[in-house]
Amino acid sequence: MPGKKREQLIKKIFNGFPEREFEELVLEMFSYQSLHNKVYKNYLEYLGAGRLAVSTIADIPFMPVSLFKTHRVITGEGGRGPAFRSSGTVTGERSCHYVSDAGIYETSFLKCFEMFYGNPADYSILALLPSYVESGDSSLVYMVGSLIERSGHPESGFYLDDAGRLADMINKLENSNRKTLLIGVSFALLDLVDKYSFALKNTIVMETGGMKGRRREITREELHGILKSKTGLGNIHSEYGMTELLSQAYSQSDGIFTSPPWMRILIRDAYDPFAWLPPGRSGGVNIIDLANIDSCAFIETSDIGRMMDGGEFEILGRFDNSDIRGCNLLAD
Repeated sequence: MPGKKREQLIKKIFNGFPEREFEELVLEMFSYQSLHNKVYKNYLEYLGAGRLAVSTIADIPFMPVSLFKTHRVITGEGGRGPAFRSSGTVTGERSCHYVSDAGIYETSFLKCFEMFYGNPADYSILALLPSYVESGDSSLVYMVGSLIERSGHPESGFYLDDAGRLADMINKLENSNRKTLLIGVSFALLDLVDKYSFALKNTIVMETGGMKGRRREITREELHGILKSKTGLGNIHSEYGMTELLSQAYSQSDGIFTSPPWMRILIRDAYDPFAWLPPGRSGGVNIIDLANIDSCAFIETSDIGRMMDGGEFEILGRFDNSDIRGCNLLAD
């Protein structure tokens, strides 16, 4: 895609477009990436899926997310910016998302945050993301760090191993009636409320998922029940994102997520990855993320989810042995 046309597409994605134009944008993205993304192109050839056979969103094959662990997934020249890596699995494998332009990521997460929460400057932002900070190349840490910087409040920052200092800060901000966002990985939030209880009224608690082997896996409903009982809050918020995406979805209640206009969730049949399920049925989660213009916008995840009638969705769990899916399909 010539530079000028690419810039026009980026502008259209983030500056708003009528819903009727979404499919047109998606098909334009598919036409571009199926030609200029070597890994995705090879995957399509492996499937025998020709570009000319794709005329609707329903026709588009989605690339297994596991290929980000074994291949350099870039479109065009790509990959000139930061490389974000996942926190890894028990096998030590880590996904890597080569980002051509960090500005696209920043535009995506800022517009998305503002859509659901308003201006970051309205909050003191406290981050409890120990495993991600330690990895040093996390897209989540990059995003939260930027939100902290834009918050501009001196209390905002990353809090790692000093639970007492964090608890004191939360209570200090509560007593000052300061609007606060506490964002944390699940196991770290549980560690915090194991030691301290709160009576929060001005604080949003947002979990980003993940036990990372530190605790027994529990359902989101169980997690939120514990956090609500220990904080006094009626709702726990959630962020849904991953290394392989430049966009996020947010839940402000009951684990029901809403995505920004340039991100769309589809549910595939667990037994037929090319069949789509209607709202109410659970299956594999596929994601269209138009912000992934320089990598791959069509991701078949290892998550299990369910769509609602209005386009919202739930994440219900993960497929077993998902890490091995797709890894050996292609040669570099």
